[in-house]
Amino acid sequence: MRVTKKIKAEQIAILGQVYKDTKPALKFRNPFELLVAVILSAQCTDVRVNITTERLFAKAPCPQDIVDMGLPALEQEIKDCGLFRNKAKNIMATCEILVREFDSKVPEDFDTLLKLPGVGRKTANVVTSIAFDRPAIAVDTHVFRVANRLKLAVGETPLEVEEGLMKAIPKELWSQAHHWLIWHGRRVCKARRPLCGECPLGEVCPSMGKA
Repeated sequence: MRVTKKIKAEQIAILGQVYKDTKPALKFRNPFELLVAVILSAQCTDVRVNITTERLFAKAPCPQDIVDMGLPALEQEIKDCGLFRNKAKNIMATCEILVREFDSKVPEDFDTLLKLPGVGRKTANVVTSIAFDRPAIAVDTHVFRVANRLKLAVGETPLEVEEGLMKAIPKELWSQAHHWLIWHGRRVCKARRPLCGECPLGEVCPSMGKA
């Protein structure tokens, strides 16, 4: 199947129809909590992250509180999230910067976010999109997989896929489409044994039955 602009538009329309009511799975109350939650989400389920952040933010709801907690205590609080030592180091360093340079507020600028320890393009895009309501497409493993299988955006790196999706999807839909692709990857287009027989995109998917 040759995936034309028309087919890509159909793919996006179907995704929007099926997943229009979906919301972020991570629980947060403000940009700071979202930032920490996304850092913790690397190689960890959102369910586990939500359990960890509920416990953590009950004790340390702001950057200064985490700095005051100290690194050993922070490691213990997030120990069940995986890669906890590296995550704790990055979260602590980020909180120190937020306190010292940004009056404990999360910066809204994308490039400034990228300079924070533990923050890559995916995390910066998530925070930019969800916390500050700006168009962005964050490419996690689900988005990367689904975009390539649909040939909605083909690439060998997350950045290539991100750039391809930005071309294929209208800018006003970037943030919403990010969630549509994530939920489709979680529910149907799974890494192993994708549920092609249940897929609403079957007629416009070039990987139907091949994954």
